[in-house]
Amino acid sequence: MPLTVFYITNNPDVALIAESVGVDRIWIDLETLGKEERQRGINSVKSRHTIGDVGKLASVLTKAELLVRINPWNADSRKEIEEVISLGAKRIMLPMWKTVEEVRAFLGCVNGRVPTSLLLETREAENCLDEVLKIDGIDEIHVGLNDLHISYGLTFMFELLANGTVERIVNKIKPTGIPYGFGGISHIGDGLVPAEMIVTEHYRLGSTRAILSRGFCDQTQPLDKVREDFTREMKILRDYENAIDPATFEPNRLALQSRVSEIVKQGLNRK
Repeated sequence: MPLTVFYITNNPDVALIAESVGVDRIWIDLETLGKEERQRGINSVKSRHTIGDVGKLASVLTKAELLVRINPWNADSRKEIEEVISLGAKRIMLPMWKTVEEVRAFLGCVNGRVPTSLLLETREAENCLDEVLKIDGIDEIHVGLNDLHISYGLTFMFELLANGTVERIVNKIKPTGIPYGFGGISHIGDGLVPAEMIVTEHYRLGSTRAILSRGFCDQTQPLDKVREDFTREMKILRDYENAIDPATFEPNRLALQSRVSEIVKQGLNRK
């Protein structure tokens, strides 16, 4: 089975293009609480999506699932969840959770009305993962490499792949049968760590979900160019997935470790 891929956009035209070329989920990102402070100085995307974007995209999408990332659990979370469900969210993601209680409160509030996604991106979340996995009704877990590497005091998010952290986490999830994914991928042939290395690692680790990063397609280009690029890159990605040979898993893992070590040693991720 190919990876279930997500693309972040609040532009209905771009969303429809992504949907038409086989992107499985369109992602509206409402998370703002604490994000600017956490990721200050980090080369990351900080979306400026609004609650109104949920309804706007819900009204045009017909195949792709509309995923909405809300804010970390807080006093206003119940109201936010009610709003995004009423506007047409088809899946809700909880970021930055740190306790079993937060996960229980989130799942209880959603109450099975739409599927959910737990974004594991803190050291505390990994520490309580064994208890979280005992909770009924978890639909999926995504390991967020950007904030998780910050939480662990690392300088490059793919260190979490190279040092075995992601493997340690997914090996806890795997026996439960809960689907999981991690991080994002650029287009094949691109990236400080080549995207093909990351995709192969997804398959080695049993991941079934990935975010298409901002490097996958430049949505600021004219729509004809966006369509052309998205169509080409999705085909290349799917062709690459179809050709993955399990015999390459271990050589790829070692090559990825070497590449990450080189990047960190030379400070390439800070340029």
